[in-house]
Amino acid sequence: MISVIDDDEHMCSATKNLVQSLGYSVYAFSSAEEFLRSPRSSDTSCLITDIQMPGMSGIELQAHLIDQGRLASIIFITAYPDEGLRARALEAGAICFLNKPFHRQALIECLDEAVRRHSVRGDED
Repeated sequence: MISVIDDDEHMCSATKNLVQSLGYSVYAFSSAEEFLRSPRSSDTSCLITDIQMPGMSGIELQAHLIDQGRLASIIFITAYPDEGLRARALEAGAICFLNKPFHRQALIECLDEAVRRHSVRGDED
């Protein structure tokens, strides 16, 4: 299952619709905190999240999930590209770091990589 987190309602909805059109089961959340309170947070295998959000940022969410031992693949999207954040996110294991607006194909390629990595991790368990 894939979860989308973005405080921009239109971007969240558009991303969710794109991912659903590819045949994935998708849930959308307006904040990291809403996602973490959701029962869906434990069965999410791939997370598509904004970086800049009120409350917990996407980077803080990534750190929280790592601290909790959760291994969801993360795809970051942002309207405020920052090379330092990009490097930090990727170094911590993010699959992709996409700048808004991103091309549909770029997200599809990131999702393909996330699914591939999740499958490999599942084989190791």
